[in-house]
Amino acid sequence: MSVSSAWFPATLVRARALTATARSLTFAADGWPGNAAGQHVDVRLSAPDGYQAVRSYSIASAGDGAEIELAVDRLPDGEVSPFLVDDIEVGDTVELRGPLGGWFVWTPEDERPVQLIGGGSGVVPFVAMARMHALTASAAPMQLLYSLRSPADAFYAEELSSLGGLETAWHYTRAAPSGWTRPAARITADDLQRETLAPDLAPSIFICGPTGFVETVSRAMLELGHAERLIRTERFGGT
Repeated sequence: MSVSSAWFPATLVRARALTATARSLTFAADGWPGNAAGQHVDVRLSAPDGYQAVRSYSIASAGDGAEIELAVDRLPDGEVSPFLVDDIEVGDTVELRGPLGGWFVWTPEDERPVQLIGGGSGVVPFVAMARMHALTASAAPMQLLYSLRSPADAFYAEELSSLGGLETAWHYTRAAPSGWTRPAARITADDLQRETLAPDLAPSIFICGPTGFVETVSRAMLELGHAERLIRTERFGGT
């Protein structure tokens, strides 16, 4: 697993829509050292007048190679995300710094059961973990509980439903699919108890999403009996 503070010129080589407000962006960067599943990267944009803006994004890809896939959700008042979602085109360049982060990562050498719990765009690092899990044919059980507003807001919906070795549970907070057995509502301790691995299995738990979501879920998982040392969190938004 590498951690680097170097900046790399990166060229957009592929892009596709994930939702009405989100986009998958794959960059190629010469010299990129590869990254572990769960790491993130800084993206720097530079304006002609010299003004620069930097934002951090989780990496959806993992492993060796010169390509880095990001998944960016447009923030209405953002400086960087509207450009990345609406304006950047294949062939355009940005600067990337990373990979960054060495704690919120999963590696195939870890044979412990894995419980992933993502809120909204917080699912992105779990896409990298699930891909690496499938690529290496890991025998470690891996489950994902994905909490999101509605089916239309799902990142990588088809892939997360079909990746080998991953069991995905979907939780909707505002609008559920027709015929869904549970009405749309915020996630509760009962949901977590029903849809996640039991404490007696001692799973590694990764939680990522908005600050309020992460705090609520991590507190509930502790109350359900999970060991604090096995819980890792990554959050975005206000504190």
